[in-house]
Amino acid sequence: MRLNGIILPHRKGTENAETVAVPCPETVKIAMSQHMGAPCLPLVKTGDKVEVGQKLGDCETYMSCPVHSSVSGTVTAVSDMLLANGKSCKAVEIACDGLQTISKEVTPPEVTDKASLVKAVRESGCCGLGGAGFPTHVKLDYDESKTKIDSLIINAAECEPYITSDYREMIENADGVINGIKKIKKLLGIESVYIGIESNKPKAIALFEEKLAGEDGYKVLRLKASYPQGAEKVIAFNATGRIITEGTLPSDHGILVMNVSTVGFINSYLETGMPLVERRLTIDGDAVKTPCNVRAPIGMKLSDILKLTDTNIEGIHKLISGGPMMGMCVYDTDTPVCKTNNAFLAFKKPVSLKGLTVESGQTNCIRCGRCIGACPVGLMPAELERAYDRGDRAALNKLKINLCMNCGSCSYVCPAKRDLAEKNQLAKGFAISK
Repeated sequence: MRLNGIILPHRKGTENAETVAVPCPETVKIAMSQHMGAPCLPLVKTGDKVEVGQKLGDCETYMSCPVHSSVSGTVTAVSDMLLANGKSCKAVEIACDGLQTISKEVTPPEVTDKASLVKAVRESGCCGLGGAGFPTHVKLDYDESKTKIDSLIINAAECEPYITSDYREMIENADGVINGIKKIKKLLGIESVYIGIESNKPKAIALFEEKLAGEDGYKVLRLKASYPQGAEKVIAFNATGRIITEGTLPSDHGILVMNVSTVGFINSYLETGMPLVERRLTIDGDAVKTPCNVRAPIGMKLSDILKLTDTNIEGIHKLISGGPMMGMCVYDTDTPVCKTNNAFLAFKKPVSLKGLTVESGQTNCIRCGRCIGACPVGLMPAELERAYDRGDRAALNKLKINLCMNCGSCSYVCPAKRDLAEKNQLAKGFAISK
């Protein structure tokens, strides 16, 4: 058995661009909703002085994690903010004083077992840094009486074109990543660790093989450079041969999947106590004069970062948060950086990944079956589109619409230029509505 997928041009133009810290901005706007789950409630008010690492928002809901200040300065407003998904949340606006004074709240946690690890990770504000934003403490807090985790998979595939932030984490912070892996493995009592890296990253593979040589229980996997290799279900199967079935989690199959940058951050937090207040970002695209990797504070305006890369903001045709396949269009260049960002791509002309000018207009489905061959989980996207168009919930559920991971492979290979991936997302919402 194999999982399908597609071959994309890599376009990793910033793979050798060492991460550069950006100067402290004049202002930041820190959203209270930056992860999957419940938004936080602001803990500060206008006029309050804040410091780096200070908790700005929190929530008692289990499926949530706190938000911290990335700068020191004065709160100028607690306002409503429109998110890219159309929802709104509160946001804390801060005028930076440029001092970057560290809060007294920043102290390394005492971690001795699984329970204290889960508590510490929650307090760090950590959510999955691969883009999904699932609160990491929830993933770690599995029921040991029901679930025996024997395999930890470190997702270092980074299969989307352009993005190299995870790659730079591996190159620049290999020891931190490995130390984080070892701590998690020990505290959770996990037997085997698989570090999955795509074959288009030979330096990272060689580096981790060298550092883990002779270590029992660790295996560096050279994965095929195909898309979506980094999808949770795909990398879990390719690492262990286990299938994450519909309605189940990796933990139900003895697997814990963690992004490589997430593990690197957890190690840093356990050593320093500094919560998640900054992100490494890949800045690329044909509108960017100086493509690069930067380390930016959470809440910094994207426009401020783009100016540092000599980008002509007025000439941008499309701005994407994330990669070209699963990323989301950004409607405002003043959008602030959030925890789940790993890249921003700016394009001045509408070009496809295949290097061809995007043609407008769709044609009827020609029943070629390419979308089926490309789907990593074997769905039938054209049939799903037809079921959605006729409003057939029963058919959508029978065709397993909820297995769709929105990778976009079907749309990419469709010669009729059908909006299959977009229809699938609408179909998922429709199938579960009443």
